[in-house]
Amino acid sequence: MFIPSAFAQAAPAASAGSSTAAMFVQVAPLLLIFVVFYFLLIRPQQTQMKKHRAKLAAVKKGDQVVTGGGLIGKVTRVDETYVDVDLGANMKVKALKATLSDVIDPTTAKPAND
Repeated sequence: MFIPSAFAQAAPAASAGSSTAAMFVQVAPLLLIFVVFYFLLIRPQQTQMKKHRAKLAAVKKGDQVVTGGGLIGKVTRVDETYVDVDLGANMKVKALKATLSDVIDPTTAKPAND
């Protein structure tokens, strides 16, 4: 008997103006979290992916590349979707262009034994 009578004595309904203000106060932290995530996580990742796609689109014959499996080789032929990579000692592989991890800049690359 005590619990139903407590619900019956609920506070009177709030006015419409204070209801929207209360809803805004509840939603504002969620919006703030989304904005922070966008500027700290989503936007930098999108710009990084855009740079990576541009780097892969600019692959040309003679570039040194790293494949997704970690193999390093020199590009011998470039197609729309495939690249032929010479790994050395007459070992050539055909790889999807999208699976290339990096294009190594020969001016900044150091030899492995230095």
